[in-house]
Amino acid sequence: MESKSTSNFLKNIVNEDLKSGKVQHIITRFPPEPNGYLHIGHAKSIILNFELADEFNGKTHLRFDDTNPAKEETEYVESIKEDVMWLGYEWDSLFFASDYFEEMYNRAVLLIKKGKAYACDSTAEEIRKMRGSLTEAGQSSPYRDRTVEENLALFERMRNGEFADGQKVLRAKIDMSSPNINMRDPVLYRIAHATHHNTGDKWCIYPMYDFAHPLEDAIEGVTHSICTLEFEDHRPLYDWVIRECEMENVPHQYEFARLNITNTVMSKRKLKQLVDEHVVDGWDDPRMPTISGLRRKGYTPEAMRNFAREIGVAKADSVVDSKMLEHFIREDLKLKAPRTMAVLEPLKVIITNYPEGQIEMLEAEVNPENPEMGIRQIPFSREIYIEQEDFMENPPAKYHRLFPGNEVRLKNAYFIKCHDVLKDDSGKVIELYCTYDPETKSGSGFTGRKVKGTIHWVEASQAVPAECRLYEALILDEDLTDEASFLDHINPKSLEIVQGFVEPNIKDSKPQDKFQFFRHGYFNVDPPNSTPEHLVFNRIVSLKSSFELPKI
Repeated sequence: MESKSTSNFLKNIVNEDLKSGKVQHIITRFPPEPNGYLHIGHAKSIILNFELADEFNGKTHLRFDDTNPAKEETEYVESIKEDVMWLGYEWDSLFFASDYFEEMYNRAVLLIKKGKAYACDSTAEEIRKMRGSLTEAGQSSPYRDRTVEENLALFERMRNGEFADGQKVLRAKIDMSSPNINMRDPVLYRIAHATHHNTGDKWCIYPMYDFAHPLEDAIEGVTHSICTLEFEDHRPLYDWVIRECEMENVPHQYEFARLNITNTVMSKRKLKQLVDEHVVDGWDDPRMPTISGLRRKGYTPEAMRNFAREIGVAKADSVVDSKMLEHFIREDLKLKAPRTMAVLEPLKVIITNYPEGQIEMLEAEVNPENPEMGIRQIPFSREIYIEQEDFMENPPAKYHRLFPGNEVRLKNAYFIKCHDVLKDDSGKVIELYCTYDPETKSGSGFTGRKVKGTIHWVEASQAVPAECRLYEALILDEDLTDEASFLDHINPKSLEIVQGFVEPNIKDSKPQDKFQFFRHGYFNVDPPNSTPEHLVFNRIVSLKSSFELPKI
């Protein structure tokens, strides 16, 4: 199937550019700010940029837009590298915006010499008020008409650390009456006496994103600068910086809709708030839409890439159903994941007519949808565990699981019939007594009678204790629009932890091993918390959903 991630409008642009000779080869870039962990929206951008370049035999750069030392950390740099590689991509070159600070400074000096930039003493609040509104023109700064010589001297003194944070900025001199507010003398440099993760204390002035970003693209020879729609109104400023700074390479900016998913917050600021306020256990909490969180939960790179390709690239904002992402992990794992049985809320069953001390090995397919994965051995004995929900003492009509006097099939084993129960002092059933029919062994061809219910189980003496973490959506609302109170929409049932048992054949599981637990869903061995002595499984996704891909 043709990749939708490189949608027609982008492919047509690239084709035209190559045909006309406007560009000789394509270079894209993925330019994250190292101020947090990447989320699934970034994954879409990674996949788009790398696959667009691959499709036209081009190159993709990984570049860190590290122009804000107050919020950036090396930890984020390393996590971003890991995420890109995990998704299956290898950058052609690795760059940092901070590598270009000297050249950016020189380009700012060029603007001053051309009368296109000036040092301004106005405060951030004063600048905001002077910018005007969508219906009112802006007002010129009282410092707008400083001489070139004065501006050069002040900018150099800013660099030398002679002014405090906020005391001065460097602004572009463009048009305070422009209908595009971004062109009303935007700030190009601000003072920040902060240690930078890459340059240390060498600099105390830092370029603003709208100035740095186009210069970075031009310096690296990027041909197609792909970003999200909120930057569409910034494109005239992007082009102005390239032109007025007299850059040799002229990249072009193209915008597409950002990814929005139901029951999910996609703002890095909000995700950081979830971490800082301990709503979640960190950036890699499996309830987070971060790439590291999805990886820990058990998502695969293949599922992420297929999801991104399916949703494609659009020019209009829309919201994607979170069930679509779940669809693709099911599709990816159904032929890969070994099947096993796990009892998450155990109820002891004693099979009274089965020989004491005997353990019998039964056969079961590792994956019925992929016979090449072979056969596994399952122990069976007089004592087993079943799910509490698979027994009812006084069942309603059409309840086909276990109850007194009823017979069910144990998956891959025998028919059993319940004849007695044991209760604790509160009246809760804590043990069942059943008989089995040895003629009904699975695979024996027995046809003497049929039962309506099949339940799963785990043999008690060799059952492996396991902690299972059952996840639901972190955000309750399907379409969260209340910016101020998103924390009020947290799902209190987003995580349930249960102590159960799994088959002994997965006792040696390693972190990131994935299984399908019969009837419960797909599970992943949790990387940070699981040990050989204490297995922890994260439920990736339940087994079934009513979701279907739209028909084309």
